[in-house]
Amino acid sequence: MAVKDLRINEQIRVREVRLIDGDGEQRGVLPVNEAIQLAQDAGLDLVEIAPNANPPVCKILDYGKYKFDQEKRNRESKKKQKLLKMKEIRMQPKIEKHDMEFKAKHIRDFLEDGNKVKVTIRFRGRELAHTELGRVVLEKIMELLGDSFVIDRPPAMEGRFMSMILNPKASIKAKQKKSKESDTKEETADAKDEDA
Repeated sequence: MAVKDLRINEQIRVREVRLIDGDGEQRGVLPVNEAIQLAQDAGLDLVEIAPNANPPVCKILDYGKYKFDQEKRNRESKKKQKLLKMKEIRMQPKIEKHDMEFKAKHIRDFLEDGNKVKVTIRFRGRELAHTELGRVVLEKIMELLGDSFVIDRPPAMEGRFMSMILNPKASIKAKQKKSKESDTKEETADAKDEDA
């Protein structure tokens, strides 16, 4: 349950609660008024931590400190998450060889950075009658990229567009993770050198 959804002290509107005291020991089932009084005597708050239990489970703790620690943990977990970004490269079925190589280089760079890439061929007017040309272009792109990717979604038509989604290979993701870890180690080492 999110910290914002927790009920505390007088917000708890049940007759009885299962109480856990400030030391983490079970105190049994008590009337809610008595539990609130015990929390106030200890200078702490009564917090409902399991509202769906029968009776609800409440704990005596410092709610402000608990909320701060919870938010700190959430921030730390968000820092560790890496959001996958989807990059998109668009081209036409009548693309020149040099332009295709240039776009393939960009796709390779995006994949090496650990991003997903959506490669899209846009058909205009009479080009829609020759969608096989778009498939040929996508196959040439895959050929130019070599084995630096995994096909997440094979080429498919979506209205006037034919697209495919490529993922970086696991080995590329592992290299990227190692380089980030070494960068952070170097930063901390640099910071320690500056402090000394």
